[in-house]
Amino acid sequence: MTADPIAALIAEKGVLLADGATGTNLFAMGLEAGEAPELLNVTAPDTITALHQNFVDSGADIILTNSFGGTRHRLKLHHAQDRVHELNKLAAELAGAVAKKADRKVIVAGSVGPTGELLVPLGALTYEEAVEAFAEQIEGLKAGGAEVAWIETMSAPDEIRAAAEAAIRVGLPYTYTGSFDTAGRTMMGLLPKDIHGVVDGIAQKPIGVGANCGVGASDILASLLDMTEAKPEATVIVKGNCGIPQFHGTEIHYSGTPELMADYVRLAIDSGAKIIGGCCGTSFTHLAAMRVALDSHEKQQRPTIENIVERIGPLRNKQAVENTTETSDQRRERRRSRV
Repeated sequence: MTADPIAALIAEKGVLLADGATGTNLFAMGLEAGEAPELLNVTAPDTITALHQNFVDSGADIILTNSFGGTRHRLKLHHAQDRVHELNKLAAELAGAVAKKADRKVIVAGSVGPTGELLVPLGALTYEEAVEAFAEQIEGLKAGGAEVAWIETMSAPDEIRAAAEAAIRVGLPYTYTGSFDTAGRTMMGLLPKDIHGVVDGIAQKPIGVGANCGVGASDILASLLDMTEAKPEATVIVKGNCGIPQFHGTEIHYSGTPELMADYVRLAIDSGAKIIGGCCGTSFTHLAAMRVALDSHEKQQRPTIENIVERIGPLRNKQAVENTTETSDQRRERRRSRV
């Protein structure tokens, strides 16, 4: 297992800024709906380089490779399942070239998203097949120079464990984040406070855990409070969406202003996060404002949910603690009723 670059940089800087949205910014830079972003590593490398450069110029300490859908299961949708190693290696090389030119340490984190498949018994993908698929992807990321396997936007604990086991097999330190988008839980029922124990018993511990995506900034801060209360000493990651998604005609826009995302950073620091970034909708302008907020903020008293709502806006979901007695059958029925 290679050294932990995150702990070293936190020791130096205290709190780290991760980058913003990959998809949102790539759409603004010409990605067409339905296209695989990972193919741009080959067809439009200058676009991917510009994405990373803009994030570094905005102040990011950690940049994520353009490889979120880089497993064979996701790439199969674009007839690219035989190009896993090539596309992931190139994703890491493009990010690494930008990081190397920076005038400060910038960590290259290999983005590993969900396979899009359900694991047995809910679906057909076995645990062992999931480990193999993630290992194949992470091998490519490591070959390209990624320093960390950044497992993100996960819903199922078994899939997190499979990706973690793959990272350990390949020899990369890893982090993982869940998306708490369903009444304060992940879609598969995981509570924020339980994120720390998902990989209990496997050979290597994560170097960071947390939340990303989900719904609005207020909701992810509520999840953050639960995670840091459950394990205050953990390196907790929070990478929230830029406000709330809103349809303007056929296009999605996010309600968050740079000022709102700056205040989200202050609240995240006060809530105990060690790595703070932006997810969907977070532009380079937003990230630059977040950098200023991070650099100028001195940690204050831990906020309450009421403080968060007052400053950032209302929660979109119920809090997780309000739903701790809900059964899996009730969750499935609630999800069906939304469709």
